[in-house]
Amino acid sequence: MPSTGSFSQHLHSGYFLPTLRVWQQSSTQLRPENLMWPLFITDSPDAEESIPSMPGVYRYGVNKIADAIRPVYELGLKSVLLFGVVGFEGKDTEASLSSDPDRNPVHGAIRVIRSSFPDLVVACDVCLCAYTSHGHCGILSQQTGVIDMEKSDQRLAQMALSFARAGAHVVAPSDMMDGRILAIKDALFKAQLGNTVSVLSYSAKFASCFYGPFRDAAKSAPALGDRKSYQLPPGANGLAMRAVQRDIEQGADMIMVKPGMPYLDLIRQLKDKFPHYPMFAYQVCREVLGLRRDIFLKKPFLAALLDFSIFKPGAVVKRHIRRLTAITKRNVSTPGFEPRPPRVPETSGQMRCPTGTIYYPIFMYST
Repeated sequence: MPSTGSFSQHLHSGYFLPTLRVWQQSSTQLRPENLMWPLFITDSPDAEESIPSMPGVYRYGVNKIADAIRPVYELGLKSVLLFGVVGFEGKDTEASLSSDPDRNPVHGAIRVIRSSFPDLVVACDVCLCAYTSHGHCGILSQQTGVIDMEKSDQRLAQMALSFARAGAHVVAPSDMMDGRILAIKDALFKAQLGNTVSVLSYSAKFASCFYGPFRDAAKSAPALGDRKSYQLPPGANGLAMRAVQRDIEQGADMIMVKPGMPYLDLIRQLKDKFPHYPMFAYQVCREVLGLRRDIFLKKPFLAALLDFSIFKPGAVVKRHIRRLTAITKRNVSTPGFEPRPPRVPETSGQMRCPTGTIYYPIFMYST
């Protein structure tokens, strides 16, 4: 096993599957391989529950998940991201259920998906908020009421390892605890899984009002306070750069920016500084809900993807993926859709955004 300071020198976990090798490519294209579908897995095995705050999105029980995935898989889907959803009665202050393979519905879903779709990459969100009775992403100290970092990292590592043992290809810590990447990589290598399980770190995850419907869907809203003490402050690009560098040094195979569209400038900056690491942009629920207000959904959705592709994330985590998978598989060139040159300065032949700004429109639609 490598020393804890050298996990970043082990590369095999970043390209042991064909889809992972696509993510390693330096060019970004709008293809099904570059899309990842987030799915909510509920602890009711036969459930298919609609989510009022997220039209068109469902919570699926383990007995329903294969049927939900199949039509999108047939369109070319290559990866999914699983989130567990459990009832309050199963939650406690230690998030015990998170790593329990007999009670956490994600473990059963992993096995079903691996059996039904052998070449589909299965990623699992690693966070405690859906499993703690207080709804926070870490374990709280009984003495002070603040995050106990050491206990949180240990629990997150146990959770990630349990998913890996169930068959997950990728574990994706979204909790924003300091040191969790090191703890997870250490646990994976000790279990001899370090070279066959990737770590996709939500390194640059900002506090955002865009997450509201997601917390309803995952039943993970904090019961007290908020998450501003561990999620990054909005607009803190410098802090995000430090967080990404820390996670890479601790062994992260891939990195993510969330939410994606408000931070296109950061995506460009990160890709410039860390060009050799696959980057994901998470288009969150309220971003998608805003796009859905346009009656011609194809144009705004495709425009958003093209925004991302110019700023060079390697993959986009996105809801309402069935339509986007079909669009990207058929043809990226959309009739009536004309790109407009970006209104940002160019330096050394590369597109860049002014530091510290939030830049949205890159493409216009012709009607």
